[in-house]
Amino acid sequence: MHISLEHQVALVTGASSGLGAGAALALANAGASVVINYNRHAEPAEALAERIRQDGGKAIAVHGDVSKEDDVEALFARTVDTFGALDILLANSGLQRDAATVDMTLADWNQVLEVNLTGQFLSARAALRQFNRQGPRPWVSKALGKIIHMSSVHQLIPWAGHANYAASKGAVDLLMRSIAQEVGCQRIRVNAIAPGAVRTSINQDTTTGDKASRLLELIPYGRLGEVEDVANAVVWLASDAADYVHGTTLFIDGGMSLYPGFKDNG
Repeated sequence: MHISLEHQVALVTGASSGLGAGAALALANAGASVVINYNRHAEPAEALAERIRQDGGKAIAVHGDVSKEDDVEALFARTVDTFGALDILLANSGLQRDAATVDMTLADWNQVLEVNLTGQFLSARAALRQFNRQGPRPWVSKALGKIIHMSSVHQLIPWAGHANYAASKGAVDLLMRSIAQEVGCQRIRVNAIAPGAVRTSINQDTTTGDKASRLLELIPYGRLGEVEDVANAVVWLASDAADYVHGTTLFIDGGMSLYPGFKDNG
């Protein structure tokens, strides 16, 4: 199946590296004009935008902290000023500040919730407002607009030592489903992707060597995920090929969410 996102505009938050960068590149390769949002790392975001432009696509890199309302409004305004519309939001920005609960600071709790949850709310709200302002664009998409929330297998699987992160992703699940219930009648599709163990530069220490071997015991399919596994799912969910998919989370995890430790203990 060939998927084309020609003439569509996609905004990817937290796209300077990892899953966000991979998704931005895949969306551009499918024909979308892409806004690459970053907060702290301008150089890789600008380099990715330049790579897309050199390959014949359209892309810009835009700074913005998704946990700040004014930054989000400015990010969406820049998107529309540059490309004239918005069709796809991938709310991807996220971070971890890990500690045992007994040692976790309030600052670390708040920062993770502000970025991982409030940032997704602010981004989704801005996207919904833009979809309603611009109205239908049936020559590019059957839907009025598409929102994809980046979640995690830890919206389902508890994660000791990461209570703030797991709580944020559990909340993203109900945020996504609540928004989907609310706006489906407007032909706005809202879904989420929940990656499992995916090999990125950020988690190299857990995806190589002995740690990788132990991690594979949690993955029934027997391999680590790659950025492209998630990026391909993003492109599909953003396309008309997924037009009847709404209010669901697509787990890209090789079966990690099947709790494989119970396989022989039923």
